[in-house]
Amino acid sequence: MSSEDKTAEYTKNLEKLGVELSKIQYDFKIKDTSSENYWEKRIQEFCNYHEKTIEYFTMVYSLMNLTDEEQAGMFIFRLSKLKQLGKKLLEAMKAIKENPTAMDPKDMQQSKWKKDLREKLVQSNLDCLNHEKRMNVFFKEFYEKHLHGKTK
Repeated sequence: MSSEDKTAEYTKNLEKLGVELSKIQYDFKIKDTSSENYWEKRIQEFCNYHEKTIEYFTMVYSLMNLTDEEQAGMFIFRLSKLKQLGKKLLEAMKAIKENPTAMDPKDMQQSKWKKDLREKLVQSNLDCLNHEKRMNVFFKEFYEKHLHGKTK
């Protein structure tokens, strides 16, 4: 299979993954709720979303690697970081699920531990979201420079 054929195939697969990812519609907005059920559902939603996101960015890496191995090498480090950030966010959500009162906005006398738990969740969420955005920008710029017009 030629490089152009592989590029076209990977692009098609990437489009399919992008559609699947858009259907998941994960919202990074954090809701102040102390419902254990909410956090269980939230964890499941994030796991599904994050798994598909990793699959998507792995395909991005494969596509990039056909054109520019150096840029693809830099991207794989970003992918690894996204996996780490996702794991950290998941751990924070599980900790909140085990202690859902940490998210109770009416509890004005929360312990430092609960406040730290909540802050860890907020920061992990923000880190994961921002890193994913930067990865998208990186790929968009790469695509415009190296692939636009070659995949049609």
